[in-house]
Amino acid sequence: MTATYPLRTIRADELDAWARMITTTYGQDWYEGGLRNAADSIEPGRTIAAYDGEEIVGGASIYGRVMTVPGAVTPVAGITLVAVLPTHRRRGILTAMMRKQLTDLHESGGEPIAALNAAEATIYGRFGYGVASCVAEIQADKKLLALRPGTDLGDGTIRLLDRRQARPLLEKVYDTARRTGVGWVDRTEKFWEARLADGERARDGGTALRFAVHTEPGGEVSGYVFYRSKPRLVQVIEVAATTRQSYAALWRYLIDLDAHAGLTYDGAVDEPLKHLLTDPRAARTSVIDNLWVRLVDVDRALAARRYSTPLDLVLEVQDTFCPWNAGRYHLWAGDSVTCERTQARPGLRLTSAELGAAYLGGTTLAALAAAGRVEELRPGAVTAASLAFRGEREPFHPSGWAFPAF
Repeated sequence: MTATYPLRTIRADELDAWARMITTTYGQDWYEGGLRNAADSIEPGRTIAAYDGEEIVGGASIYGRVMTVPGAVTPVAGITLVAVLPTHRRRGILTAMMRKQLTDLHESGGEPIAALNAAEATIYGRFGYGVASCVAEIQADKKLLALRPGTDLGDGTIRLLDRRQARPLLEKVYDTARRTGVGWVDRTEKFWEARLADGERARDGGTALRFAVHTEPGGEVSGYVFYRSKPRLVQVIEVAATTRQSYAALWRYLIDLDAHAGLTYDGAVDEPLKHLLTDPRAARTSVIDNLWVRLVDVDRALAARRYSTPLDLVLEVQDTFCPWNAGRYHLWAGDSVTCERTQARPGLRLTSAELGAAYLGGTTLAALAAAGRVEELRPGAVTAASLAFRGEREPFHPSGWAFPAF
């Protein structure tokens, strides 16, 4: 915390002033739809502001979520609504806010990891965050989209439902899918309300949301998609499926929609869609960083997830921003996982940012080592650690850029 710009949690009567500062910084307006649903979803006790006298000049918030990580689910501090007024840039306010958030989490024994979606990719690495997942921005020419002959679509049916009918079914499917989908987070009532908010500004020139739900012959709901139509374009917002057949059937439904020339969807880097198509080039993708992860406490974080292969390794961790993390850790993964301080000779040397990048099983330690960001001190340590940290699928956050708001 700086002496010039003290930090503290906001009071309930300061919400409007705080929100105006955030939206002004983001080039929006609080009363015209900026910071949509924030008044109902933020946690004032975990929302801080920087003050210049009585004026709020910076702020940041935490949403407490539960995230699926490889082999487990764990609480995650979702960092969001980070802003500093342009009049107060380069005065150490952002650094002070980031340090306060992480220090408070450490000292309180809060969430073992923090995660955010970076508005600018150059900001958060210096605070120990690493790129842990990416999103594939898919654009497709619908006249070229066709499923491979013989694709198994199952025997289920798809129905279009209104919001009231669809909502409980969406919640059931999502809650099942998220438990095995690395990067997916829980959704309580307030987060579902935010996800399905459908005012004029949310539509951005499109229609209201359409909800298509897939049901098995026995009546079990096994998938859904919600989307909106824009001029000659299908904007797919979210797809969730608990079987491969329902996934394929939902995509056939989207492909068959009339009066649309194009389709867009923000999906996983290893989205199965392209493998369903006769022409995989029909769905063009651009990959960009999505979730950035920061280990609040290295030992708690590494013990909270599971590993793909057995691992017995000493890590030497460098962490100048959160000095309590600096040191050596013995990570042992087998039927259970332990991570404890040690004085033993290390096999790898790296910073907390590399551990954050590898945490969800997407970014590999081998790739980071090839870039000179991980130092191998014992032959074979990079290969062993990279395989153990790797996930079965690429991590993916289905709410895209909105993390952690829903």
